[in-house]
Amino acid sequence: MTALPDCQLCHIGIYAHDLEAMVDFYSRIFGLTVTDRGTTSRGVPIAFLSRDPTEHHQVAIAAGRPKDASFSTIQQVSFRLSGLNELREYYPWLVKQGVKKLDPRTHGNAWSIYFADPEDNRVEIYCASPWYVAQPFGEPVDLTEPPEVIHAKTEALVKRDPSWKPMDVWVAEMRAKMGKPVEAPALATAK
Repeated sequence: MTALPDCQLCHIGIYAHDLEAMVDFYSRIFGLTVTDRGTTSRGVPIAFLSRDPTEHHQVAIAAGRPKDASFSTIQQVSFRLSGLNELREYYPWLVKQGVKKLDPRTHGNAWSIYFADPEDNRVEIYCASPWYVAQPFGEPVDLTEPPEVIHAKTEALVKRDPSWKPMDVWVAEMRAKMGKPVEAPALATAK
């Protein structure tokens, strides 16, 4: 095979100590809907949740995380938003919900809010920025500031790093590296 089929990450599975607390958290915080519930062939209760009616599940939560498992094996569960305004809207909601370990950051290439779910799994809500900068890169960001201030501060921070470039330049480089065709810009149609 010369090229792999296009494969996109669409969901994550989490083992839970308390299935109902985790279902409540992901439903309440992200507006996910329980699409199915049942018991696996191994006898484990499981719930499937999604925000997208075309995706049966974006998160699957199964009971059965051992009671003595004091750490999470999940590095993070990430949810993407369309832009900085939406991320700023989410911030006071998370504060009101009293989520643990609330940590807003800029990665240069994205703005993120990290926090913990009820079982201390790291969760991220993020949106893309218009820049690339080599990762890992992370600095605190004040999401209570106006979006134009956040944008300007992030741009100044990123441009101090020698690896920075506009995101569209980085995307074109990655397309070439991955052997993907360059997408032509959409043509406007006359009315």
